[in-house]
Amino acid sequence: MGVKGLQLFTDSCCPAACVTVCLREMARQHVTQHQRGCASTANATSPTLVVDGMACLRPWYSCKDWVCGGQWREYMDVLKGWVEAFTSAGIRLVFFFDGVVEEQKRQVWVKRRRRVNGEISKMFRHIKAYGKQPGRELFCLPSGLATFTCFALRALGQEVFCSVREADYEIASYARQHGSMGILGQDSDFIIYDSAPYLSVAKLRMDSLTTVMYDRHRLCQAIGLTVTQLPLLACLLGNDVVSEEKMQRIRNNAMATYRTNNPTTHASAPQGQKVLAVSHLVSSLWGREEQETELIPQSLDLSAPHRELLKRGVCSYLLPGHKAFPQGDISAQSFAFEKHVSPEILKACREKHVATEGFMVYSVVCQGVIECSNTLEDEENAELLPQALVYKPCRQRIYGLLLLHGHDGSSVDLPAIREWFVYPGNPLKEPDMVHPVQISLPYDQPSLDLLWFGIGPKVSTLRVMSFLSIFDCQEFSDLYGDIEDSLLAALCLVTYIILQVHTLSQEDVDAYLSQAVCLRLKSPDELQQIKLPVLSSRAVQLGSLYVRGLSNLLGGNCASGCPLPNAALMPWHSFDGRLFHSKYLLAHSGTEKTVLLDSDSSCLSLFLRLKEKLTETCRKRGRVLQSRPCAPEQGHRITPGPRHREKHAGGNENLREKRETTGGHGGGWRERGEASGDPSEYDSRERLWQRGGHFNAQSHSYPYSHDGGPQNTSRPQIQSRGRSYYRGRIRPTSRWSQPPAPRT
Repeated sequence: MGVKGLQLFTDSCCPAACVTVCLREMARQHVTQHQRGCASTANATSPTLVVDGMACLRPWYSCKDWVCGGQWREYMDVLKGWVEAFTSAGIRLVFFFDGVVEEQKRQVWVKRRRRVNGEISKMFRHIKAYGKQPGRELFCLPSGLATFTCFALRALGQEVFCSVREADYEIASYARQHGSMGILGQDSDFIIYDSAPYLSVAKLRMDSLTTVMYDRHRLCQAIGLTVTQLPLLACLLGNDVVSEEKMQRIRNNAMATYRTNNPTTHASAPQGQKVLAVSHLVSSLWGREEQETELIPQSLDLSAPHRELLKRGVCSYLLPGHKAFPQGDISAQSFAFEKHVSPEILKACREKHVATEGFMVYSVVCQGVIECSNTLEDEENAELLPQALVYKPCRQRIYGLLLLHGHDGSSVDLPAIREWFVYPGNPLKEPDMVHPVQISLPYDQPSLDLLWFGIGPKVSTLRVMSFLSIFDCQEFSDLYGDIEDSLLAALCLVTYIILQVHTLSQEDVDAYLSQAVCLRLKSPDELQQIKLPVLSSRAVQLGSLYVRGLSNLLGGNCASGCPLPNAALMPWHSFDGRLFHSKYLLAHSGTEKTVLLDSDSSCLSLFLRLKEKLTETCRKRGRVLQSRPCAPEQGHRITPGPRHREKHAGGNENLREKRETTGGHGGGWRERGEASGDPSEYDSRERLWQRGGHFNAQSHSYPYSHDGGPQNTSRPQIQSRGRSYYRGRIRPTSRWSQPPAPRT
């Protein structure tokens, strides 16, 4: 959300409202104040900071590489250190994350998604031109970061909530109701809410735990308003409920009046003039005391639709406990598909959603709408399908598992999910209407109540088979309990991707599987030491495709009754962007499997076993993998460094030897953002690339289990009972509209 221009005005024109505070001292003062009103110190309220998790994602993700799909182990360490800094200061943290996009703010969401798409396009052009990551001006968060951060914080023992309405509202409500010491975020709406003090995460210094507090009372003194008048000011300035354009006439009139009465004040600060002009207008609207109870004064000249819009905007700031708080019980709302599921399922969906333990189920069952934000996808690459289309068939099966149990199979009254997914070619003018598809099992589809609440070995078998059926991997049931959960999840995901994306090659599979196998033995420090001589835009998209797939695994796992622990589906157990990128470059350069698996015999053995299983499953479905090495983009060159060229100017064999002994990085590589004009020179570089190289293959054992303990390998005995296969239909909306080639 956010009020147009208010943060800038407060920072630049109202320094008295910007107070530097020490959070440790605030916590001590909070405890002291509450101890005075308690019978004993045991009843004192703990100093609690309510954290806007979405606002913290950019400061949290400080890892060097962000385009490769995420450095998840390193990110976990960052979160752990961040939490420990507050815990050591005696501050309790409560995190909130956005759980829904309210329909009244859909167009704002769409506008932001389109803007980010433009930035992603520039990012891919940079990578293809220079072979390296762009600067922070084009920074994009790794795909799925918000989703997986919720699970990461819960794994660190933190209290985390996912909102069922506007997250800012729930944050302000929680802080007000629980007497929290402050709200840590970066949204000027927190100035408007009459709640706990608003503390800036952008100005937070972790070494000293100091930041800037925006004092709403001092702001009101500076602009001549009361705290209760701030919501109307926010709506007239423009926010996500009341667009800036809708109130343009009101602001223009206010500005004209203000400049007439104050010809010299803030002459050089237009933004300051606008905020002060609207503040003076708001202050003048209530002429009599009895009118103070009105949300929108009658003296404000508005059309009926604009008055209703303004009233809705003002109400969005009123928290429980306010005199004018709009009455209504959100728990009594109607649900989109309540006639398709039991009341127990509806309740469980909401509880799972709020506790961040579920993914997708609340949005589908209770709201009938689901959205997915931007993914790092190259709109100029026609070879790779967008992730939204790749995972559409498995989403349809998830919807079917949630909504079609007991359905007679007729198209009458068949539910449809509204999907707002961002992908190249989708203008986002309206949602895609996606119908559920029943999973294919050799017996009737089990009821959702049985999968979620049933007990016993037969139910455990149903859960596993339902989960595997969603991803067309029923043959993997014999691996359940025989290999680590995270590896089983990775194998399912890679197999599903191969079945859906017919342009993926043997080399791509080798990169996916080798990094999943090798990651288990690598420490965060080792992962950070990996050097990449060049970036491939194709590998960037494949990395994001994998991480988005983990989100779909989460949705399928939750819908199936959680046959796998959610911890096994976290990216820090099966994916590291930098490691994947290095394996991709190695695989596509023709590196031997022994080197690809870090010269570790146990890793090589496991890799070969997984690949054999994958290849066999794909072959049964008519999908035969081909070898198609991909050279780096032609827009840049990879050449040896000056000293290397002098010593080995005679041939390419010595260059390969140099790469293998130095790990393929450091001073021996140089990247240039210029294309060669000589085709034979490029052909020579391409042949050299395909002959192989070696990146830092040394590693040592580093046990890293899901939650610091051994995994549970006690599983029910399950037999594979056939397979399903689904030929999805893609709505013709773009150049991606052609269906995949039929399986033969």
